[in-house]
Amino acid sequence: MHAAVLSAFGEPPRFAEFSDPEAGDGESLIEVRAAALHRVDRARATGEHYTSGNAADLPLVCGLDGVGIGPDGGRYYFALPRTPFGSMAQRTVVPTWTRAPLPSGLSDAEAAAFINPGMAAYLPLVWRGQLAEGDTVLVLGATGVCGRLAIQLGRLLGAGRVVAAGRDRQALESLTDLGADALIPLDLPKDKLIPAFAAAAGEDGFQVVVDYLWGPPMAALLAALTQHEFKPVARETRIVQVGDLAGATVELPAAALRSARVTLSGSGGFAPHEVRLKAFGKLCRFAAAGAIKIAVEEVPLAEVEQAWQRGDRDGRRQVLIP
Repeated sequence: MHAAVLSAFGEPPRFAEFSDPEAGDGESLIEVRAAALHRVDRARATGEHYTSGNAADLPLVCGLDGVGIGPDGGRYYFALPRTPFGSMAQRTVVPTWTRAPLPSGLSDAEAAAFINPGMAAYLPLVWRGQLAEGDTVLVLGATGVCGRLAIQLGRLLGAGRVVAAGRDRQALESLTDLGADALIPLDLPKDKLIPAFAAAAGEDGFQVVVDYLWGPPMAALLAALTQHEFKPVARETRIVQVGDLAGATVELPAAALRSARVTLSGSGGFAPHEVRLKAFGKLCRFAAAGAIKIAVEEVPLAEVEQAWQRGDRDGRRQVLIP
């Protein structure tokens, strides 16, 4: 079969022949219809992601999830193909429990594109962030695919106010159409960015912060949240760390955690199955009803190397079609 084959960490995969998978006990053979190219796929292929594996696993097929036809003829979203197989191929093999039937209102490409970033928006808001009706949400990295979905989902899930912070000023301006109430350009110098965060937080502060950036933007936010006097802090700020596009490390002053009633958690790893099922159902219902939108660029699997190097454009998620 043809697949996106990774032969060396740090290089893009290439369209090549790869052995056909065979399903074992508890597994399903999937005829792939669409597989999105996510940031996590690129990160794993560098060899530096915590799930990259090691050189002994190479060569392997890239791709963590997708949409395809199961052995019963049903159409499914699927995830976590067994190494060395991946979703960016004509066929793959997955644990049967990771597949879920898709509603008819979603195309293959749409479903493949939005479920992974949708989970990366929904779970930080609901599972980790414990979003409650009326909460103020801050999205750090709002102009990316996940950030755009986090804005829309925050609104749909009851946020009273959504603040979008991003590095691309032109893309940032478009986020009011998705439900953002305030915009913070992250290219401001630090002495202006800190007061911009403080002003957007207001008296009640941010209750949920979904962070796709880390690095300097998070350092500026923590400085803005730090109190410099003893006073009651009525509401907690729950920061959920998802990605590190702006930097892998940040200086974390103890005063920021103590003075502002800040809690910090991560949304990586793998949420419990029942949590993911509930999230999957809600995401599919929202998408099928047109309540959340994601822009898609369909790319033939044969062009995976070019797509890999080009990256997402204008907030569109690339989807490979075998």
